[in-house]
Amino acid sequence: MDKKRIILAATGASGTIYTLSLAKELGKRNEIELHLIISDAALKVMELETDFKPEDLTVHADFVYQQNLISAPPASGSWQHDGMIICPCSMSSLAAIANGMGSNLIHRAADVSLKERRKLILITRETPLNLIHIRNMETVTLAGGTVMPASPGFYHSPRTINDIAEHMTGRILEQLSIPHDLYKRWGENSRR
Repeated sequence: MDKKRIILAATGASGTIYTLSLAKELGKRNEIELHLIISDAALKVMELETDFKPEDLTVHADFVYQQNLISAPPASGSWQHDGMIICPCSMSSLAAIANGMGSNLIHRAADVSLKERRKLILITRETPLNLIHIRNMETVTLAGGTVMPASPGFYHSPRTINDIAEHMTGRILEQLSIPHDLYKRWGENSRR
């Protein structure tokens, strides 16, 4: 069986808990080959807002790349993959992607995903949004990307912050047609 290649990238926005939830879920699946890119800013935010260590993410990945490694496989359109998730996606990275600025591996891999018509999902983490943010989201959407603000629902009766992160993880996996049982869907019985 061929594995699905998924790229998971983390940038310097708040929300590392979402990245860890995704890495754990994708990393435990035998049918997924997980390629992880962590920006320097993501490492700094992780240090400031959590007690996670980089190894808490990298242990789940099959391949790990630094943001400056422009020669890595995800930088090339000839390297096939089944989807790229940027979680969390900073407004700076959104702007770089919307304007075709391939200045690091994350931005370059996102640009390649768009030009090759592969699935690109940006989990934005900012509020409130200014008009520049909104226009950049529009540009990425018109180019074929999917913008998913980290806006979890509460109909599944979350009890912990991890329940909230898992809900968002499930929503992201659905965009890649990856089945899961992370939460109860609307209309199903809640956990309570």
